[in-house]
Amino acid sequence: MRKLWVFLAAVMIWILISLNTMDIPDTIEPANSLTENRVIYVDLVGQTLELIDLNGDKVLKRYKIGGGKYNSPSPIGSFKITFKARWGEGFGTHFMGINVPWGKYGIHGTDKPSSIGWASSHGCIRMNNKDISELYSLVSIGTKVIIDGGPFGPFGSGLRTLRPGDRGSDVYEVQRIMKEQGFYPLRVDGIYGEGMKKWVLEFRKSHNMYASHNIDMNFYKILGVELFE
Repeated sequence: MRKLWVFLAAVMIWILISLNTMDIPDTIEPANSLTENRVIYVDLVGQTLELIDLNGDKVLKRYKIGGGKYNSPSPIGSFKITFKARWGEGFGTHFMGINVPWGKYGIHGTDKPSSIGWASSHGCIRMNNKDISELYSLVSIGTKVIIDGGPFGPFGSGLRTLRPGDRGSDVYEVQRIMKEQGFYPLRVDGIYGEGMKKWVLEFRKSHNMYASHNIDMNFYKILGVELFE
């Protein structure tokens, strides 16, 4: 995971340095075997999605999106598109699934255009239907999707109190660190399920903390999770 976030940070730095010098073309070629260098970059703070050509140093397309709410955050990290489908109803015109370990997430359209531009979804990346229709034609299964949630890597814009039933990149990271410290023998999957409750209690008991299933600020501190700008 550390290597993942080092890679992710490097990509973010490259993007921030390059954005001011990149022109967005009026038209680009549809997805094919010659466009495997395309990367989707999602900025949850700015609520934007960019299609980037890494070889050509170009932002090919830029769209407004709607990310996940505080209690149902979008996944943070590096993923890939695993399937594409034309869906209707609440998913708008198209859906592109991504390989998130802790649930079914994707990039899709919406029948609620007013939800675009702010944290409004249950975790998926929402787009206007005309935008997802265009993006759908410009990427392929296997296209990398980088989702940036803020300055603190898997913890996005800051720490939240985790409770049973929560899921996300922050849950995944807590499980990973607990496993490293010998307090979590289960599979790291980013889901705070029934199995995790026992080991949270065990961790708290071993560190003379009061009994609770919550992962709060004191839990983070003892676990060694400290965020620095």
